[in-house]
Amino acid sequence: MNIRRYLLVLLLPLISWMPADQPRIFLIGDSTMSNKPLEDNPERGWGQLFPQFLDGIAIKNYAVNGRSTKSFINEHRWDSVLAQLKQGDWVLIQFGHNDQKKEDSTRYAAPDGAYKDNLLRFVKEARAKGANPVLITPVMRRKFDDKGNFVDQHGDYPGVVRALAAQYKVPLIDLHKSSEALIVQHGVQGSEKLFKTTPAGHYTKLPDGVTDNTHFNTYGATLVAGLVAKEIHEKKIGLDQYLRKTEFEGKYRFDLPEIYEPHFRRDTLNIAAFGAKADGVTLNSQRINAAIDSCSSRGGGVVMIPPGLWLTGPIVLKSNVNLYLAPNAILQFTTDFSQYPLIETTYEGLKAIRCQAPLSAVNAENIAITGKGILDGGGDAWRIVKKDKLTESQWKKLTTSGGITGEDQKTWYPSEKSQKGSKTQQAGVIAPGKTAADYNDIKDFLRPNMISITSCKYVLLEGVTFQNSPAWCLHPLLCEHITLRNVYAKNPWYAQNGDGLDLESCRYARIESCTFDVGDDGICIKSGRDEQGRKRGVPTADVIVNNCTVYHAHGGFVIGSEMSGGANNLYVSDCSFLGTDIGLRFKTTRGRGGIVEKIYVSNINMENIPAEAILFDMYYMAKDPVVLVGEKREAPKVETIPVTEATPRFRDFHINNVVCNGAAKAIFIRGLPEMPISDIYLNNITIKADKAGDCIEGKNIYLTNVKLLTADNGKMNVQDSKAIKMGD
Repeated sequence: MNIRRYLLVLLLPLISWMPADQPRIFLIGDSTMSNKPLEDNPERGWGQLFPQFLDGIAIKNYAVNGRSTKSFINEHRWDSVLAQLKQGDWVLIQFGHNDQKKEDSTRYAAPDGAYKDNLLRFVKEARAKGANPVLITPVMRRKFDDKGNFVDQHGDYPGVVRALAAQYKVPLIDLHKSSEALIVQHGVQGSEKLFKTTPAGHYTKLPDGVTDNTHFNTYGATLVAGLVAKEIHEKKIGLDQYLRKTEFEGKYRFDLPEIYEPHFRRDTLNIAAFGAKADGVTLNSQRINAAIDSCSSRGGGVVMIPPGLWLTGPIVLKSNVNLYLAPNAILQFTTDFSQYPLIETTYEGLKAIRCQAPLSAVNAENIAITGKGILDGGGDAWRIVKKDKLTESQWKKLTTSGGITGEDQKTWYPSEKSQKGSKTQQAGVIAPGKTAADYNDIKDFLRPNMISITSCKYVLLEGVTFQNSPAWCLHPLLCEHITLRNVYAKNPWYAQNGDGLDLESCRYARIESCTFDVGDDGICIKSGRDEQGRKRGVPTADVIVNNCTVYHAHGGFVIGSEMSGGANNLYVSDCSFLGTDIGLRFKTTRGRGGIVEKIYVSNINMENIPAEAILFDMYYMAKDPVVLVGEKREAPKVETIPVTEATPRFRDFHINNVVCNGAAKAIFIRGLPEMPISDIYLNNITIKADKAGDCIEGKNIYLTNVKLLTADNGKMNVQDSKAIKMGD
């Protein structure tokens, strides 16, 4: 007994210094807020996703399907919550959907009667325990009239919540108002993607599908949870101190875009059942396309490429189809150019005639390429190769394999048509009055992008290796809601125009945990070229790039040079660039136009960068970043010309937490006399390089805690620039 008292005396000083119990958040409400089973179920409550918007505070979700204020009290659920409340806790209160149900006496609560009284009870009893109540108006259901106008179905209930909050000075989150704006923003059809509504065959527990415009799926619940978090921040409700901040300067979790991922029927069609043969000889184009057509016409599902080597020509992906490549499945695209007809498409931001892509989709929805297999574009047969990029033995092997060696004996062409095309100005660009047939004499030069996905919605590329593309590897154009996860894009390092990913005029994209090892830019953001791009006027926006690795490439993360439609709200983090010619590469030139702004980059590691670690250049010359041996380049002529719609703009870039071990030049900023590069924020950056770099025609350039370990002692060359601020 004496020992216990002695220990207690010793512990009392320690106990007095222990922090008070951390506050908790209790959620009380109905099914739109409650937790739902994760397996074989599309439904989620917004309270279930709410934790991802907070840090440092526990959340206890007591919301239950089908409950009103009345039934929540009568079933003693409120008593259970009340018994746990402590000083400083928070109670988020959202009811209304089920209080409306006049036909059910166990739940109905009139808005100005029991509903109001019950809400007031929650408020007063929570406050009596020292907790902080927050009232939330009912979240909207999805309903539009025949003319596409949104229809409110909540009557007087939201007004009661607002009035009660004002009268008793309770913090209010007006989810009724914000969720209506969210649904209207998505539109009549797009807003279906927020809700549980699912076609037949997707879930075993919903064999016939379901139409449900009240309950959310993961995408909708996440967006609604974000609305709650955003309003907590905007109204300075006391919980704002717990809102999750991101690695991006001044941005919270709720500021980041959300991307919808497609889901597919469980039906699986094996291409072998359509007569496809994995002998490496049989051309399986018709059989694979037949399987895709059949799958799409049935409502969608999975088209499986089993293990084996499957030779094919062009494949066209259709709506609601997931093309799945099993482990050890190789989809080998033929090098027989006759299988790729000339079509109207785009190339490098301009309308052009090109050969049909090995795999394409146009105006499709809910499509995917997934699995663990390999798609090989047969690009070696298409590409022109420079001698300077090969060893002597590689060059000899290539030139003796066929094709044509150019007059300079330094360039190899696959064919005469390829050589002729290389000498044709703006080859493939559509000229007035010409048809595809008019380009046949240079057809071999008009090599296609390997994966061309145009004007599609809800796209997923996951787990697959895309390699050896004729030109760009992955080219989503004018797409919305596209996800790339665990993708490997692989091209020879000498593959001219062999980009990894070119995301062009797309909105809502996520690129995560992907690997790029290619012959041109790795991850590249584009939005059209010159007048055509400005006329299209569709920026690439709301993009997240996370946890990606880029090996060989002209640039690790790149914007431009075709960015005439602009780019904004791009978030890049936790990426490694290992041996890329340039690390962060932002390029444009006069004539492009377009505004690139609100770019956030954080947590980037680089090693062995042959040129610049960070580059902004408005004099892009369409040449390799690293000068080849013997190549001579002249500096651009500097002159001031009038600002027009063709004048490009780079502004509002936030780059922080960058480490680079080895580069030729640390930082290069070169704007135009008539349009300086402006509002660039570089923070917490350490670069070991040969030279510090240059800032030419820059304005409002802020370097904070930037360490340049260089032979010239980190002294940058600053010319014709204003407001360049450096400090700790």
